[in-house]
Amino acid sequence: MARLWEEGGKAMSAYMRPRESGRRPPTPNNAEVVDIARTLGQVVERWMKDPTRVAEAQRAFTSGFMELWAGTLKRLSGEEAEPVVRPDPKDNRFKDPQWSEHPVFDFLKQAYLHASNWADRMVEEADDLDPITRHKATFYVKLLSGAASPSNFLPTNPELIRETITSKGENLVRGMRMLAEDIDAGAGDLRIRQTDPSNFEVGRNLAVTPGKVVFRNHLFELIQYAPTTEMARTRPLVIVPPWINKFYVLDLTPEKSMIAWAVSQGLTVFCISWVNPDSSHARLGFDDYMRDGVMTAVDVAREICGTEQADTIGYCVGGTLLSVTLAYMAAAGDDRIASATLMTTQVDFTHAGDLKVFVDEDQISAVEAKMAESGYLEGSSMANAFNMIRSNDMVWPYVVNNYLRGRAPFPFDLLYWNSDATRMPAANHSFYLRGCYLNNDLAHRRMKVGGELLDLSKVKIPVYHLATREDHIAPAKSVFLGAQLFGGPTRFVLAGSGHIAGVVNPPAKMKYQHWVGGDVKGELSHWLDGAEERPGSWWPDWRAWLAAMDATMVPARTPGDGPYPALEDAPGSYVKVKS
Repeated sequence: MARLWEEGGKAMSAYMRPRESGRRPPTPNNAEVVDIARTLGQVVERWMKDPTRVAEAQRAFTSGFMELWAGTLKRLSGEEAEPVVRPDPKDNRFKDPQWSEHPVFDFLKQAYLHASNWADRMVEEADDLDPITRHKATFYVKLLSGAASPSNFLPTNPELIRETITSKGENLVRGMRMLAEDIDAGAGDLRIRQTDPSNFEVGRNLAVTPGKVVFRNHLFELIQYAPTTEMARTRPLVIVPPWINKFYVLDLTPEKSMIAWAVSQGLTVFCISWVNPDSSHARLGFDDYMRDGVMTAVDVAREICGTEQADTIGYCVGGTLLSVTLAYMAAAGDDRIASATLMTTQVDFTHAGDLKVFVDEDQISAVEAKMAESGYLEGSSMANAFNMIRSNDMVWPYVVNNYLRGRAPFPFDLLYWNSDATRMPAANHSFYLRGCYLNNDLAHRRMKVGGELLDLSKVKIPVYHLATREDHIAPAKSVFLGAQLFGGPTRFVLAGSGHIAGVVNPPAKMKYQHWVGGDVKGELSHWLDGAEERPGSWWPDWRAWLAAMDATMVPARTPGDGPYPALEDAPGSYVKVKS
């Protein structure tokens, strides 16, 4: 207890130090808390309009508890009793046998599940809620119920009690030490570690596909990867990754690297590595990221390869930026890009998923006010939003494991990348939040960039659209709807798994599956009814699609041998800048 108290003091000191020095505001921004209270308050208001329904709901809640209590009394007296409510088989929080075998812990588990399910029903059955409020209320109820799970607390978790007794509290001392370290790493805010960062280093065991940085400006470095085949496809391939993450999710390790696989397939691959912005980038907007970013990268790749055109890939919001670029170029009659592959990319944000919960006028204004102070948004803000979407997978298991069990998380390359956040420049991020998530201007032909009014139906080049079936960030329904806005030949493919695992799925592993189908029209469910399911990765299908457009080959190009000398080895300098 003395050591626990000592480590707790260090954690409190790590929290207070930046606030006392002025580096962190003394009180947090409460915009999210206000929005939760306002949203759930609207649900309560709808129910209070009908006292009869309120009484019925209370009876349902009470009768469930009474049934549960009666069953618990039976079990305490040695009799058998059927559970009132069972956890989802996929719910790992209650896997320990004591959650079912011990009557007290079984009661806590079932009471929690009963209350959570009842709260979900209160949102579902509330009358006259507009779709946006209902969506937000559903999300917030799940967020709060996830936080209230008995598995998250020492006195109500049999595993934690057992471990604490066995180790005589050593687990709590280790956990408090890690808590202090994580608050210190977050400069006064808790930065939950999801993996052991000491096991990874960009350029040493992550992002190690050989190549050279062949171009650099104030926005990005362009990496050209070294060929592994004697001949290469004539047209170069330029990858536009998200500016809200670092590019090496596509080049994690050699066996997982989509970039290395593409090079092995005879493609001349270029990849943008965005700068980690600071206050000097505050005024850079979509125009700048389009002209000085995507279009400049395409021009450099064309010059190096001596071609009129280049093929492109855009991932997530990098695909949204690429789509904006394509619409701008179509309006200007510019044909430098021959094709585009859009991976988990939204251009119509009608069904944009749980991230829309964080986007309304009040919350965007709060974010803009925060960005106005420094000129950028801290990378941790976006990372926290992504984690909150799946808090039962991405937050609470790590809280329990790290700070209550006192165990360091396992080394995991993908989670290291996830925690290696990058900042977002104020003007660009504000334009993206308002123009895409809040107003959906691109889909409704209201977005203006570079003086051009954008219309995706004027984009006539071939486009390969990839969605993933379990995507919480760019839902498949949203990607499918956006794919219908393009005016050229479109191939839509649905991959198994989620936003990252469904994309980064090497063929050699034979994991998951993908579906290919007919015309992109109507509803996704109808398209899926007629689609063909194929085992394994979608990558070979995409490579065949590229080959069908242009299969001509030339001698492979060595990075740095062309008009742009090599500046340094891949993965370059920009990707190594920490937030």
